[in-house]
Amino acid sequence: MTKLLLSLHVLAALVAVGPVTVAASMFPATLRRALGNGDGDGDTEARTTLRTLHRICRVYAGIGVAVPLFGFATASSLGVLGDAWLIVSILLTAAAAGILALLILPAQEDALDDETDAAPLSSTPVSPGRLAMLTGIFNLLWATVTVLMIIRPGSTTGA
Repeated sequence: MTKLLLSLHVLAALVAVGPVTVAASMFPATLRRALGNGDGDGDTEARTTLRTLHRICRVYAGIGVAVPLFGFATASSLGVLGDAWLIVSILLTAAAAGILALLILPAQEDALDDETDAAPLSSTPVSPGRLAMLTGIFNLLWATVTVLMIIRPGSTTGA
């Protein structure tokens, strides 16, 4: 059962977190293009891409809830719920989820809302640089969690 839970946990992470990290990373550059492009066709294309990237982030973030659920089940099955590496991983995962839900997704929504207003997109208060920084932090947190899950410092489970 542990191997099944671990497999589901890893698959959920790959399927859910992977698309979010890629789409969220592409959003700031596309936003820069939309802000800096005053001609019609490229601007429309960038706006369409922004909507698609945000939809990917939002949908896969919802699917990503399965990652910690399978993770807790796996950790319980392995008997490592109290291990320091797992507690740190849980905290980092919570921080990454908070950054995504409270900062990245709302900033993306603000950028999209500003695009539908009567004012031109260039008046948007969303800074592509700030959004890129938040996305970088989000990605770094996930990379750290991945490394902790692989090396499991101090773990004696051998699994």
